[in-house]
Amino acid sequence: MSSATITSALSAGVSCSISHTREPPSAVHPILPADHAVALIDRCSSARHLLELHGAVLRVGLHHHPIVDFKLQRTYSALGRLDRSLTLLRLTPNPNVFFWTAAVHAHALHGLHHEALLLFSDMLSASVEPNAFTFSSALKACALGPGRALHAHSLKLLLHSDPYVATALLDMYARGGEVVSARRLFDAMPEKRLVSSTAMITCYAKMGDLDNARQLFDEMDERDCVCWNIMIDGYTQHGRPNEALLLFRRMLSSPTKPNEVTVISVLSAIAQQGSVGSGRWVHSYIENNRIEFNARVGTALIDMYCKCGSLEDACKVFDSIKNKDVVAWNSMIGGYAMHGHSHKALELFSGLRAEGLQPTDITFIGVLNVCSHSGLIEEGREFFRSMEKDYGIEPKIEHYGCMVDLLGRAGLVDEAYELVQGMKIPPDAVIWGSLLAACRLHGNMALGEKIANFLVRNGLANSGTYVLLSNIYAAAGNWEAVAQARALMKENKVQKEPGCTSIEVASKAYEFVVGDMSHPKSEEIYSMLEELDGLLRAHGYVPQTELVLHDLEEAEKERALGVHSEKLAIAFGLISTQPGTTIKIAKNLRVCVDCHTATKLISKITGRKIVVRDRNRFHHFVDGWCSCGDYW
Repeated sequence: MSSATITSALSAGVSCSISHTREPPSAVHPILPADHAVALIDRCSSARHLLELHGAVLRVGLHHHPIVDFKLQRTYSALGRLDRSLTLLRLTPNPNVFFWTAAVHAHALHGLHHEALLLFSDMLSASVEPNAFTFSSALKACALGPGRALHAHSLKLLLHSDPYVATALLDMYARGGEVVSARRLFDAMPEKRLVSSTAMITCYAKMGDLDNARQLFDEMDERDCVCWNIMIDGYTQHGRPNEALLLFRRMLSSPTKPNEVTVISVLSAIAQQGSVGSGRWVHSYIENNRIEFNARVGTALIDMYCKCGSLEDACKVFDSIKNKDVVAWNSMIGGYAMHGHSHKALELFSGLRAEGLQPTDITFIGVLNVCSHSGLIEEGREFFRSMEKDYGIEPKIEHYGCMVDLLGRAGLVDEAYELVQGMKIPPDAVIWGSLLAACRLHGNMALGEKIANFLVRNGLANSGTYVLLSNIYAAAGNWEAVAQARALMKENKVQKEPGCTSIEVASKAYEFVVGDMSHPKSEEIYSMLEELDGLLRAHGYVPQTELVLHDLEEAEKERALGVHSEKLAIAFGLISTQPGTTIKIAKNLRVCVDCHTATKLISKITGRKIVVRDRNRFHHFVDGWCSCGDYW
């Protein structure tokens, strides 16, 4: 619509036409043009058309009409032109509370929280008293400090009990983690609205208090999709994927239908659980229920398939995403790294750059992990150098962690220690643990002791610290020092995380610990283990008893190695599935060297593909070979 057309529309029906003599605004009949202007402004869908309309408004003398000005201000805000909206507010003579509230709301809605609060302050300075909508808008922009000040001001004006203000206050305290204050406001509400209940559930979920969140959720008379999503995501984010999936199944039988946010949370829960069957079902649900397949959903599917051991499916999803963003590329690079496909991951990094996308800090975590798991020392050093030099990305704690892991695995323990000493940010427990693990792997007892003593002295030691120190001593045969380390663990009430391995057979998950006898088929499992032991030894397998870090006789060490949780899970998989079926297991700790060696041979002897997901990565065992190249 041109400015001439707009002016014509505004001037239609005006008793006194606008001539070239530029009659003063008072000569223009204000009523009908104002109605026309308001109608046109309400229908305006682009900033360009609104600018043309605004120009026409100025020409016909309506630039100080309060309703027209207010509509212009709000529409500029809605179209993202907050600069012009603010200029209109400043040019309006004596703007009332509605003008100020619209400006505060627009800035808070666009995340300009500081500016929103400055406007609220300017309004008070102009002696305009805020109403309930002003408070509810301003509170959306508040952290705890200014939020408490606004709470006090709402009490002064007796607006604190207004449903909108009370809900906004509850949301402000919930966002700030003030659970007690939020709950006090919630309990004082005479009527529990959907928004206020959702805000309270969000607060509990954010703090990890999922039981209280669930209690409130179950008590609600009505639930919208947002409420379901918060509860499902709460379970997912706090490592309770089974409950997330159970709640999702309950949602499917409710009147509320899942949306994009729901399936992203559910796919994340499945990724934690590792059940590729469930993941494929959700993938099918997305395709059959008109949930938009965009980069976000595609990335969640890639992450799920990679973590569930199906790299092939992840690749198909990646290839099918149109307009891939850098997050999708990062997810696929991380997936290749996790599965030991280092060259494909680095090819993908080159592809990302060829597409004109700028790598992010997450991209570099992915490529540095690739280098770490593949022993690509020079490539890793170059990527680490290029982050700041070529891309202006300052290394974070995760990047330093990848470099320490890369150097430590490669036996460059002293260089890794120097890197830690020269870090611009304090090293965390993960970095110290990685360095200690490198000391154990390469027998650097002196540096291992030095690091462990430093951590104990400074209160930074965790269960991993003591376990690694104990293992360093045990590997050196210093059983007295091992006993001292274990005594320290007991004294500090440190619990070692027990190793366990899970396997899914016929859509049911089974879990094993070392020497487990609790399974109903234990007799058959141990019979299979005995058969495997004979076949393994016939193929040259020798138990690596030096890995048993206990002061035991050789035969006892062999027996201890033979009943590791991953061996039990594999044996159960062999007796429970048809010949040729791929066996997939997941271990909560790093797979040990002896089990890795044995699993390679089992894959060759049985003709089975065995996929092992440990704490760090996936191992694909096929015909006596592992995808990690024995470097993990």
